[in-house]
Amino acid sequence: MPMDFLRRIEKEQLPLTVTDPLGIRNVAVLTSAGLVEAILPQESEAFDLPGVVLRITPSGRVELQRIRDKSA
Repeated sequence: MPMDFLRRIEKEQLPLTVTDPLGIRNVAVLTSAGLVEAILPQESEAFDLPGVVLRITPSGRVELQRIRDKSA
């Protein structure tokens, strides 16, 4: 799930290389939502190429805080 992935990468050293297909899909969703900035393989490229999360955007940080507030 993309939001679980966002929570997981919050504490990671960025840029973060993502190699598994599910992780790359999560990064694509988060990028589309404006929550992270990333470099993703293009559709014409092989699926085994990695994606790279460059940063969590300010909107992503707001969403992470919203998740924390909701679970408290």
